[in-house]
Amino acid sequence: MMKIATLGAGRMGRGIAVVFAFAGHDVTMVDFKPRTPQEFQKVAAEAMDEVRSTLGILVRIGLLREQDAPIIATRVSVAPHGQAGPVFAAAGLIMEGLPEILALKRTALAEVSRLAGPEPIIASTTSSILVDDMADAVEHPGRFLNAHWLNPAFLVPLVELSPGRLTAPSTTARLKALLDGVGKVPVICAATPGYIVPRMQGIVMNEAARIVEDGVASVEDVEKAVKYGFGFRFAVLGMLEFIDWGGGDILYHTSKYLTEALGDTRYSSPSIIERNMHEGRIGMKTGKGFLDYEGVDLDAYREERLSAFAQSLHRMGLVKPPKL
Repeated sequence: MMKIATLGAGRMGRGIAVVFAFAGHDVTMVDFKPRTPQEFQKVAAEAMDEVRSTLGILVRIGLLREQDAPIIATRVSVAPHGQAGPVFAAAGLIMEGLPEILALKRTALAEVSRLAGPEPIIASTTSSILVDDMADAVEHPGRFLNAHWLNPAFLVPLVELSPGRLTAPSTTARLKALLDGVGKVPVICAATPGYIVPRMQGIVMNEAARIVEDGVASVEDVEKAVKYGFGFRFAVLGMLEFIDWGGGDILYHTSKYLTEALGDTRYSSPSIIERNMHEGRIGMKTGKGFLDYEGVDLDAYREERLSAFAQSLHRMGLVKPPKL
């Protein structure tokens, strides 16, 4: 079991600590801000209280047995700035979770990489700063990349890995395998603002706010539309899979209509949609779209997805018997 260290003992560090401790790893959260012993003890107590509280939540929601929570908590500890050197040198992975201030991160990463030596993987959890804007501050930058966790880190499976131009491919592969091993679902994306999920959800959140602002629907009805329509479908189907399900040609024509009717180019489709349509890559009905359906039993595939929808309906308490 690899030793894990977090650079920072804040909310992100605590959530990540729970994930790795749950999977059997020893985790040390390093409070990297110099403090008096009394100040450090307060921070350490707050961090450990939140770790134990999170484990209690996992017990209450059925993801952890009550008798196992104290065992997992013993795998997590907090170290002060003065003990950072030995902690980082012994770690196989160091997750940086400091505030989103570039200068602060660069200064800390430079010190951490020096203290750790050349071996540990170092990953920033930044949600906004590109890996290439920090990599040159890291000694041996081939072991550095971004790993964007989605809150709450102890529940959301996805982690977006963003290697930079200096990141060694083996570093990305090693971290991806480690995350797979602790039950996460890592995906790899280019070093670009917004990664995958924030880039998509930013558009959706702003559009939901505009719908309310324009008087199209109430806050309550927008929320229902998201939970029982938008979110309901995309909990089962991937976004590109959904395009294939309905047909890329439908998306193209719908986007064209909305762009003209609402007078705003933000509704226009990207060129890949039109290109796919002209190449016959419309989706399931042509056997190819964003995904390749060659050799797929489409009837069985559709039924499997519909079954997943039905299971969601049961969980939401929305299944009613027919009236006979």
